[in-house]
Amino acid sequence: MKKYDVVILTKKGFFEPENPDWYVNQAIAEDNYVKEALEKKGLKVLRTYWDNPDFDFSDTKITLFRTIWDYFHRFKEFYGWLDKTKNLTTFINPPEIIRWNIDKHYLQDIKYKGINIPKTKFSEKGETKSLKTLFLETNWKEAVLKPTVSGAGRHTYKFNSETVDKYETVFQELIREESMMLQEFQYNIYEKGELAFMIFNGKFSHAVLKKAKKGEFKVQDDFGGSVHHYTPSSEEIKFAEDVVSGISPLPVYARVDMIWDNNNKPAVSELELIEPELWFRFYPPAADLLTDAVITKL
Repeated sequence: MKKYDVVILTKKGFFEPENPDWYVNQAIAEDNYVKEALEKKGLKVLRTYWDNPDFDFSDTKITLFRTIWDYFHRFKEFYGWLDKTKNLTTFINPPEIIRWNIDKHYLQDIKYKGINIPKTKFSEKGETKSLKTLFLETNWKEAVLKPTVSGAGRHTYKFNSETVDKYETVFQELIREESMMLQEFQYNIYEKGELAFMIFNGKFSHAVLKKAKKGEFKVQDDFGGSVHHYTPSSEEIKFAEDVVSGISPLPVYARVDMIWDNNNKPAVSELELIEPELWFRFYPPAADLLTDAVITKL
C-alpha cells in the first residue's frame, strides 16, 4: 500500500526556506494551488524536492513535476535520477516526454508536423565552423544563440554582423561540449511580447502575455519581464491545441509559448512539458483542471 497518491516536486531551495523572497513565495504559492486542489478531491498529497535523499519514491502512485527549477543547471544528475526513479512511480509527464522536451531539437520534430517555428539552424557538438561563418550563411540581420539543452536564459545571446565576434570565444567553448542553435531574431517580441497557453489533457485552460522590460528581449521575470492577463482569439487557441495534439503520448499538462514571427504569423518559441510555470494565480480553476487530469491517471 502506497503512502501517497501524489507527490508534488519542487527544488530544495523552494522547500521550507527560512527567508523566502517574493520569487520563492510565488513558486510555493503556485505549488500550493495544486496541492490544495488535489486534497479537495480526497487525495493524499506530499510536496518535496526531487533530489530528496530521504524520500522513497516507491511510496507514491503519482509524481508530479512542478517547480523543479534547478534541474537545468544539473542535467547529468537529473538524468541519473530519472533513470533510477522512473520504475518506482508514475511520472507526470512521463519520462519519454521529459527526455524529448529537454533538448530543443524537438522544434525540428514539430516543424516536420507542419507547426510554424522561427527560422532555426542547429550546430552539433564538435562543429568546426566559426560562429561568424554560421551566422553569415543565414543572411539574417540578427540572431539569437542558445544551447539546445538549457533553461532560464542560460548562455542566450543576441547579436548581428557587427557584434558576432564578441561571442566567438564562448561559442567555441560551448560547441566542444554540447549542441547549439541559432534562431533568427523575431522583432515582434519587443512590441507584442510572447503568449503562453496552458493546456490540460489537450484542452486550453488560460493564457498570459509575457513582455520584456524596455531594452531587453528575454521575457522571463528573471530578466525583469512582466506577466499580464490575456484573452486569446479562437484561432490562437486552436494553434496551441494543435501543437499539443501532435505529441504522443498526449501530455497531462503543457505550456505552448507563442510569438508572432517576422512575417506576423504565429510561431512556437518554446514547448514546455517538464516543469512549466502555469500561472495558477492568474486563473485558480486551472489547478482543478490539472487535478482532474491527474485523477484520470490514478
